[in-house]
Amino acid sequence: MNTQKKILSIFLMLFLVLNGFKGLAQEKKISLEEAKSMALQNNKKLRQAQKNIEAAQAASASANAGGKPTIDGSVTGLYLSDPLKALLPEYQASGMLSVSQVLYAGGKVQNAKKLSASAVDLQSAQKALTEDEVLLNVVKAYWQVVSAKEKNVLAKEYIRLLNALHTTLKNSFDAGLIYKNDLLKVDVQRNEADLNLTRAEDGLTMAKLNLAQITGQQNTDYDVNDDVSVAYTLVSEADRSSIEKRPEVAMLNKAVEIQELQTELLKGNRRPTIGLSANGIAAFGKQINFGNGNNNLQAFVGLVSVNVPIFDWGGRKQKVKEQQFKTDAQRLELEETKELLGLEVKNAWLQLRQSVKRIELMERSLQQAMENLRLNQDRFNAGTVLGEDVLEAQVLWQQANSNLIDAKVEYRVNEVILKKAMGEL
Repeated sequence: MNTQKKILSIFLMLFLVLNGFKGLAQEKKISLEEAKSMALQNNKKLRQAQKNIEAAQAASASANAGGKPTIDGSVTGLYLSDPLKALLPEYQASGMLSVSQVLYAGGKVQNAKKLSASAVDLQSAQKALTEDEVLLNVVKAYWQVVSAKEKNVLAKEYIRLLNALHTTLKNSFDAGLIYKNDLLKVDVQRNEADLNLTRAEDGLTMAKLNLAQITGQQNTDYDVNDDVSVAYTLVSEADRSSIEKRPEVAMLNKAVEIQELQTELLKGNRRPTIGLSANGIAAFGKQINFGNGNNNLQAFVGLVSVNVPIFDWGGRKQKVKEQQFKTDAQRLELEETKELLGLEVKNAWLQLRQSVKRIELMERSLQQAMENLRLNQDRFNAGTVLGEDVLEAQVLWQQANSNLIDAKVEYRVNEVILKKAMGEL
């Protein structure tokens, strides 16, 4: 007997420990900020954007090296057979060291450096835009989980109310006080409520899967910290000048700057280019020095080159004009984008204001639905109304709760949409 008790005790302890660990795993909770952080770390689009920045930085470093002297060296070995060795040394070796420096290139070197630096800024702005899009998607997915979670609780509470009403009506039916159709109406509504609970559970699963995919989580064994029971206020109307902080504006500003620098580069093709090079040569071979017949030769060559464009039938000039037109088009796109972003800010603020108003109305509707349910329940208990009236009041209560959840989640999403529109996400 003692042995059996010990075995049972061990199994009981194992059961409790295993369930304890399972409970700990299921109790994992994440906040909205944690979800954002995970998404920023794991998002592949952001990693791709970072690689583009690094590529632009490498190109910028290469452009910065363009204005510095270049040093090149070469070594050559040569052996000649008959009859060539009768004219030249039979074997010889030579080496050459060359140093070159561009003195003037019409501003192309400096403009190339500026252009590559602007390209880095452009890629950085592109990454900022991608971050904003990722964060907005995280917020939407996070609050969708909150919404599904609240709808799940609501569905269970609604079923509890229906079951309580069903029990009361069943007792009345068994006592012969009501007809069966009164009971069947609740049965139909309860079947619908069971289906809605299944939908709510599936909706919660899909919402968690969506958030897990965005944040890089491997499973849905987690919960979220937030709920919809928080304060809601309307922010003051947004200043449209805030759009200057938008990454889209930064990108287009850099795009205009790049187009302008491209114009300057093309203008440089119409200007002279001046270069300087120095070459040292050392050669060894039988009587290779044709000056004194020695077996070694050392020489130095200095070269200054000036390249002046003279006439090309206007080809270079038209290239500059083409680029200037492209720059003007880019400026117009920037101006139009700013106008559209200003409208986006205004619309986002109006949507947020509507969300606040909707919450106020839905809260009022819920209070009315709760009072209506209470009155109908009291009258039903007093025998002055039918179960059908209580059932209808329960339906209105459930709809009012569901509408309020939707309104509060909509507010949270619209709040972030406004921040994104203002460049403050």
